Amino acid sequence: MNLNYCPVCGTKLHPKAQPHEAPALYCDRCAEYRFPIFSAAVAVTVLDEAGENMILIRQYADPDPVLVAGYIDKGETAEEAVIREVGEELGMSPQNLTFLRSRYYAPSETLMFHYAVTVSEKTAAPNREVDGWEWVPVECALGLVKPGGLAETFLLDYEEYRERKN
Repeated sequence: MNLNYCPVCGTKLHPKAQPHEAPALYCDRCAEYRFPIFSAAVAVTVLDEAGENMILIRQYADPDPVLVAGYIDKGETAEEAVIREVGEELGMSPQNLTFLRSRYYAPSETLMFHYAVTVSEKTAAPNREVDGWEWVPVECALGLVKPGGLAETFLLDYEEYRERKN
């Protein structure tokens, strides 16, 4: 977030040295340092127990498939958000949560945490956010998502993880 003005009083912020730390933006009126505010979210690669297939979903009338994802609620950990989002969007119970990587997504000012999970269920019970879903072979998933999109970025992260693991 490009923070130029104090979110409390509206005064123009300016850089000011902090004791033993890098300079930060400071509000003279409030006499306090101000730090960027951004959202946090999870993206989830949902795999079958064998790790051979993953679920891609379609949402909001967008034809491009994506991974399950959602914002982390206030007071919730990233791991709790993964469990909640997979449960809400697919009606499935994720197991074996594995943190893969975090990435900052500038267009929505969101720090995203990518996890891989397994599910034992074969069939999803999607909620109203999900227009459609399908199991796809892991090796085919990259070719199905939008080039240059977030889903592609996270699937490349998953491929890198699989290569390191093997």
